[in-house]
Amino acid sequence: MNKIGKWLLYLFLGIVAVVQVFPILWLFLFSMKDNQEIFSGSPFSLPTEFRWENYLKVWDGGIGVYFWNSVWITAVAIILTVILASMATFAITRMRWKLSGFVLGLFMVGLMIPIHSAIIPLFNMFLNVNLIDNPWSIVITYTTYNLPITIMILLGFYYTLPREIEEAAIIDGCSIHKLFFKIILPMTAPVMSTTVIINMIYNWNEFVFVNTFISSDKYKTLTVGIQNFIGQYMTDWGAIGATLIISVLPILIAFVFFSNKVVEGVASSAVKG
Repeated sequence: MNKIGKWLLYLFLGIVAVVQVFPILWLFLFSMKDNQEIFSGSPFSLPTEFRWENYLKVWDGGIGVYFWNSVWITAVAIILTVILASMATFAITRMRWKLSGFVLGLFMVGLMIPIHSAIIPLFNMFLNVNLIDNPWSIVITYTTYNLPITIMILLGFYYTLPREIEEAAIIDGCSIHKLFFKIILPMTAPVMSTTVIINMIYNWNEFVFVNTFISSDKYKTLTVGIQNFIGQYMTDWGAIGATLIISVLPILIAFVFFSNKVVEGVASSAVKG
């Protein structure tokens, strides 16, 4: 590729980057304004004064509870999903048993089931075991629905692992549990980073399950609890913008730190041989 072609490519990628980043920048500037600036000035103008009090207002108003709920529910669901999916993938790809193909097929069937088609059966099940208005109902649901896609991502990588490593570990007296947790699991760190970020994006942004199973404000996550602030600050659009920035910031930070790992994990799991 000649220099002109490279410069055209860089120009195109730069334009794409600006288009992608501009809405977030605009929302941040929006959150720094008051109603007078928002409605009387240009929507693309800079705020005359950066009003950080908009963030303090919504945080003191209770958004910290919703934020914390989103953090711990997302984290617990990710840990359970990744560990269980890794165990299942290890058993399917590295161990020899007759029903391994059948079990893999059952997991893959889960990819064809619309996520929210089971809301009513899930609601009845959680109601019978007293898990309605309990955050663990959300953790269980997230873990269950994310298992198929997580297993599918892990499969390609597990197939590429050399069996000689397992054989050497077993000859040295390594048990199956130590083999998995001390040898196999650390080796799958790149692809596990991919599954972590994918699970985080879904869990953090999910709305319907939380809105259906949770009614108490103390258990609501950020995506559902933010509705209360929109009603509370109906005329304070700067505060509404602040809540939206707070809700997207963790995803942006996670993507910045894990983006290289995601690409590495996808590339490594796509190669079999």
